[in-house]
Amino acid sequence: MRESTLMEKVTRRTISSFIFFIVSSTILFLAGKSSAKISHNGDNNVTALFLFGDSFLDAGNNNYINTTTLDQANFPPYGQTFFGLPTGRFSDGRLISDFIAEYANLPLIPPFLEPGNSQKKLYGVNFASAGAGALVETFQGSCVLK
Repeated sequence: MRESTLMEKVTRRTISSFIFFIVSSTILFLAGKSSAKISHNGDNNVTALFLFGDSFLDAGNNNYINTTTLDQANFPPYGQTFFGLPTGRFSDGRLISDFIAEYANLPLIPPFLEPGNSQKKLYGVNFASAGAGALVETFQGSCVLK
């Protein structure tokens, strides 16, 4: 009985992750198609980005919360190729949000929980957190924020 319950939770989590990936990919694809029609001359009206998501967009928020090392990326090899040191991004380099910020002529968007330098936050804030989910079943038992 326990195995079937566990499999149901794993299956729901897998399906939820897959649906999130498909929806996100579709949005990015459509955004790319519409922006491809517009010539980018450096002039834009984008003044800030506000990012929400999970490990695909987490720029280091999990470095500042009490969570397991499974939900953190503040150790090698993360970040070594582009930044030269771990930044909390679940990538060896930049995230898709970093490329979007660059395209919009904005600096890298800092994590919301990063202490200090509020000047950086004038261009937007990254609220993404690895392991985040919208369903109650998402990583049940490891919630650090309520």
